[in-house]
Amino acid sequence: MAEEIRAEMVANVWKVVASAGDTVSEGDTLVILESMKMEIPVVAESDGVIEQLAVNEGDVVQDGDLIAVIG
Repeated sequence: MAEEIRAEMVANVWKVVASAGDTVSEGDTLVILESMKMEIPVVAESDGVIEQLAVNEGDVVQDGDLIAVIG
């Protein structure tokens, strides 16, 4: 079953670390968000393959926006 990773706050996508098709392990960093001059890593919550990466560097995400899908 696919797992959706969603933003937990309004933030800028500062850096995209992973890409679609990458195999990730629980705890691996997918993207780094920036909010109020703080860097917040968004990590994989389970092992799998990134099926979709829905953000690009420079994007602004809102609370609840899709960041990635891990299958």
